[in-house]
Amino acid sequence: ESVTMTPHHDNFMTKKPSAIIFDLDGTLVDSARDLSRALNHVLQQNGRSGIDISRVRNMVGDGARALIVKGFTETGTLPSDAEIDAIQTIFLDYYYDTMTAEDILFPGAADVVKKLAAQKIPLGLCTNKALRLTEKLMEEIGLASYFSVLTAGDSFDFRKPDPRHLTATLDRMNCSSQNAIMVGDSASDIIAAQKAAIPVIGVSFGYTKTPIAELNPDIIIDHYDEFFDALDTLIKT
Repeated sequence: ESVTMTPHHDNFMTKKPSAIIFDLDGTLVDSARDLSRALNHVLQQNGRSGIDISRVRNMVGDGARALIVKGFTETGTLPSDAEIDAIQTIFLDYYYDTMTAEDILFPGAADVVKKLAAQKIPLGLCTNKALRLTEKLMEEIGLASYFSVLTAGDSFDFRKPDPRHLTATLDRMNCSSQNAIMVGDSASDIIAAQKAAIPVIGVSFGYTKTPIAELNPDIIIDHYDEFFDALDTLIKT
């Protein structure tokens, strides 16, 4: 016989945020394996040794070019700008073709996104990743349809930690920054949110080099199971 499930209280909020903006890499998805594979592909093509994924995790978050620069600096001399342009093209094409080769959504992330969408809370994505890659990744992980707006590292002529990246995302969503909330894992997310005066939930499982607590997000979660309690706490303050 069927059992009627009573809704779990913490999935229903007394006061709703005007919008929730998520970062992508290190926040919704653990893309380090796929990015690491692409980085090591171009390093080895150029006669460099590969870099362990544990190191690559701390290099992610500022976009592809920054990742390549960090990887090449770590394994020898830095190529010229023109050479990096060429390497970046190869890197991006390789990554585009092999992304989501791994199961990469953080545990509970999809569940949280779907519950928020079911409550009609507008969701936005604000990432420093290129738009072409962002759109493909969001489609492949099955979350694209839940987000009204995706803005990327090449959507504007500014990007996180510039607070305008967040406020411009909210503008595109037609949402007020007044009761908006940001969710992110790294300095660029948290600094952008703080400068925009938007409360921020920091996730402890992402790619930040600086321990997340030192970045002073308003609240830290260690797993998406804690998300709704964290959200409730922020909304009540």
